[in-house]
Formats: sequence, structure tokens, C-alpha cells
Amino acid sequence: MLSATTLVTRPEFTVTTVTCHSDHTDFSAPEVRDDHRLVLVRRGRFRRQNNGELVDLDRTVGYIGTPSEEEGFSHPAGGDVCTAVTIKPELLEWALSPQAVYVDARIELAHRRMLTAAAGGDIDYAVAEELVRLVALAAGRSGPRPRPADRMLVTAAREAIIDGAAESAGLRSLAVLLKVSPYRLSRVFSQHMGVSLTRYRNRIRVGHALDRITDGETGLADLAAHLGFADQAHLTRTVREHLGHTPTALHRLLTPNRAAECSTDEALIVADATIGRTGRAHRPSKASSA
Repeated sequence: MLSATTLVTRPEFTVTTVTCHSDHTDFSAPEVRDDHRLVLVRRGRFRRQNNGELVDLDRTVGYIGTPSEEEGFSHPAGGDVCTAVTIKPELLEWALSPQAVYVDARIELAHRRMLTAAAGGDIDYAVAEELVRLVALAAGRSGPRPRPADRMLVTAAREAIIDGAAESAGLRSLAVLLKVSPYRLSRVFSQHMGVSLTRYRNRIRVGHALDRITDGETGLADLAAHLGFADQAHLTRTVREHLGHTPTALHRLLTPNRAAECSTDEALIVADATIGRTGRAHRPSKASSA
């Protein structure tokens, strides 16, 4: 018996957790899929038979499947849990080929990063970037060679994000605007800027959040929606990751009266610590008071 839980979905890709509770040595009836997919095992092991070839799958071996393949499965070791990624070829720069995939440590880390991104809620950037990287690693693709036009591509991407172009709402739509594949855009941007597109976009959004908080914005749910975050929690996590403070703490720090209160509180904390060490409060000397 199979159960599937969709973690994230977009027209161009889907990430699903597939859990199998079967325990049988016979192969299931052959089925023909019509999608491109990467399947990685999280727990357990099973066998896949496709077009007459047999592959034993576990955490160290996954597979890439393509349309028109006839496949069947057996589960002689009991149940298992997998991640199934379906992906449209236009997200990449090449056609996926059916193959067994040796899952080295780099691929396992990329797999976990994608799952972490899926739990974070930023589907159109964080998940999309981690997903194309994972599929590229699994397919054995190296990074794209630098091109003279790459600097212009990166500049155009930055301008679209900074200007808040509608197409910059997602990696796929931004790539379409710039007439490149999401894979190339993601890799070239990271090579030139030293940070991912996701982090760069979040850095811009955090800057906008600072502007709004400085201007007195306190409605975090509305602020999150305005800046394109999944929800208030997503906004809070991102701001804290970049600045080390939550939006609420930033509001205290950036509001003049509240900032003065924070400074006073910090002074009292230092005084308390001094009393704790010496047993008496520190009194400034006349010379230090002058």
C-alpha cells in the first residue's frame, strides 16, 4: 500500500513524500509514467524493474525516470520512504536521461537542503533553487561555463528584483523574463555574487522590511504579505536570519523612544552584573562625572 504527501507543488515541479507499507517479493504490475522524476530513498530499500533492467534502491542509490518507461517495483525488505521530485525539462538546460543514480554525500546534503527549504515555505525561490541544484547533481551535470554575457544577466536579475518586477516573484518567472533556464540563472548568479538568488532576494526584502519598520509599521502579517513572504512566521525567520533580530525587536531598536529605553535597560543589566561581582553598586567618581 502506498501513501503520498505533497510537500510543495507548482506547475513546473512537485516534491512528494512517498511511503510504502508493502512487503512482497513479487513485482507490481508494470506501469508507464509520463513525467520526468528523480526518486531518492530516505529509509528502507526496494527494487525497481524498468524496461527489463533491475536496480536495487536504498539511501545510496536512487534513479531518474523519464516518460514512456515501463516500471514495476518489489519490496522484499518491507516498507520504505522516498522523496519523489517531478520536474519539467524547461527548468534545466538539458534533457534528463533515465539512469540509476549513486547518491554520494553531496547529493544527500542537497536532498536535505531541498526538504528544509520545502518546510520553510519559500517555494518559488528557495525550493526551486535547491531543486534544480539537486537534479543537476543527480544527473551528473557540472556548472555552466562562464559567458561574456553573464555579467549582464546578473545585473538584469538584480535590477528586476530591486525594482520589484512582477516576474521577480519566482525563479521560473524571472528566468523566463531574462530568457534563460532557471538552472543557468541560479548557477551564474551564485558564481558572480557569491550568494544564491534566494538569499539576495531576501536581502532586498529585509531592507524593505527595515524601511517599513523604521517608518513605524507594526502590522507584521500585512508587512509579510506586502513583501511576498509566505506568512508572518516566514518574515520573522528571514529577518532574524539576516539581522539577528526579530521584526518586533527591530521596532524597539529603531523607534527613538524605545531605543532609549533599550539603552537604559542595557545599562541596568550592566549595573546588576557589577553589583553581583562586587557586592556594592558602582558609583562614578567626581573625575568621571566631570
